[in-house]
Amino acid sequence: MTPQLLYLVFGVGAPVAAALFALFLIRGIGRHSPGTDRMQRIAALIRAGAMAFLKTEYTVLAGFVAIMFIILWAFLPGDSLRTGVAFLVGALLSASAGWIGMRTATSAAVRTTHAATSSLSSALRVAFSSGAVMGLTVVALGTLGIAVLYYAYGGLSGAGASAVESLFGFSLGASSIALFARVGGGIYTKAADVAGDLSG
Repeated sequence: MTPQLLYLVFGVGAPVAAALFALFLIRGIGRHSPGTDRMQRIAALIRAGAMAFLKTEYTVLAGFVAIMFIILWAFLPGDSLRTGVAFLVGALLSASAGWIGMRTATSAAVRTTHAATSSLSSALRVAFSSGAVMGLTVVALGTLGIAVLYYAYGGLSGAGASAVESLFGFSLGASSIALFARVGGGIYTKAADVAGDLSG
């Protein structure tokens, strides 16, 4: 295979296929019943709380991302602007994956609970589909983001080394958002557990 064909197959084709399969799973989850009215009311409250947390977290992280972009642009040697742009793209795609995952998880939770009233296998199918959506979305957005930036930075035109050098900003942006999401999400869920224990 030529480098261009490898790029199209693995850099573009694979993430697009992953994204389409994730969409297929999301539609499959949506076809399951969300349960009784009481279950749906509780699920709506959980979803509202989770999305409010995510909105607040991303608002704070937007400031961090902006500051980091300025630092990378101002102080990195070489083509720092391209590295900074890659950082922004990585952060944006990582945040997008988190948003999609949160929406899917909060939608699937009540459907998993209702499916468990009929059979364990049905509940497991919904739960596994929800988890697979997050994994596939991360892979799809991450791989496609790198592929697009590699092409935009001239990686297929003989400037592969400099393109790869600039792409480290992408991994820094994506992993930074993932790190804060993990830590912040852990604190949020622990606070929710404590509140549940106190009120229960």
